[in-house]
Amino acid sequence: MSESKILVTGAAGKTGKDTVKFLLERGQAVRAMVRTNDDRSEALRKQGAEIVLGDLRNFESVRAALEGTRSAYFVFPIQPGILEATAYFAQAAKEAGVQAIVNMSQASARREATSHAAQNHWLSERVFDWSGVPSVHLRSTLFSEWVLYWRGFIKAAGILPLPFTKGRVALVAAEDQARVIANILIAPAEHVGKTYPLVGDKELTFPEIAEEISHAIGKPVRYQVTDAPAFARLAKENGIDLGDFFWQHLNEIAIDFQNGIFAGTNNLVEKIGGQPPISLPAFIAKHRAELVA
Repeated sequence: MSESKILVTGAAGKTGKDTVKFLLERGQAVRAMVRTNDDRSEALRKQGAEIVLGDLRNFESVRAALEGTRSAYFVFPIQPGILEATAYFAQAAKEAGVQAIVNMSQASARREATSHAAQNHWLSERVFDWSGVPSVHLRSTLFSEWVLYWRGFIKAAGILPLPFTKGRVALVAAEDQARVIANILIAPAEHVGKTYPLVGDKELTFPEIAEEISHAIGKPVRYQVTDAPAFARLAKENGIDLGDFFWQHLNEIAIDFQNGIFAGTNNLVEKIGGQPPISLPAFIAKHRAELVA
């Protein structure tokens, strides 16, 4: 085991839990920051991670979590508060002598973004840059897990209703991003100061994504273009309410999607993560049980 630790925030989340797993497999000492003790944190503890309870919105909590770490992964949900959390994290990392931060941003992050979340992620990148703490920004595209988030519609009605019209995206799985995150956290030197767009192996339209789901689960699934306000209402009617901040983000990135912001492929997942990204058919097959009634 390495003497100093690596901090993983959001350790119970999609990219976080896999990052912890891959770091431990590489013999690293890992501190996993979670909001609550539950089955997910217990699973991380059993794997060998040190568990710390913390809140990215609490400076002293963050400062304590970063003490004695050499590198850290920062991830914040699509919610208000990322700029405050970034400032806390950057200052705490500076005080703790952290040598590198891997920051999870997003593909649509840019100065002129109309999504509040996307623009805030761009500003979050700038705060880390200003802090002087060596940082790496990951601008991930839409996750393959998006297919699973809306599984209720697939199971109940055989539809995938989203506000994305023309445009293409190479969905990327959390586990593939986690390999990239883990490898940078272990050896950050050559990556510091860089911004990496992370994407999957193949660009698809959303109708093509629905076709891939159909083939994998053996059940017809149709893509249904649904404008963002209507989709928000539909989601709420089905018990999914992610808050106005998220719905505003979804509405604006749907426009970005049409304008090609999410288009493109590259080899960064394989180059940095060490293996090719999982294909969408393979991802769906792996999670088939979650998509069938």
